Amino acid sequence: MTEKFDNKAEELKGKAKEATGKATGNEQWQAEGKAEQAKGAMKQAGEKVKDAFKNVKD
Repeated sequence: MTEKFDNKAEELKGKAKEATGKATGNEQWQAEGKAEQAKGAMKQAGEKVKDAFKNVKD
């Protein structure tokens, strides 16, 4: 459960960073924010796949 929380937190952190970058005109922060969001989303997708396989086994 901790991994799911951490992944969602990473995604939200990325959204905040991207928004800050947009507000300040900082393109680097915008790009980093988008990358963090994508990384968090990919990790969440991996967790969903793991959960699906656990449910199939049970």
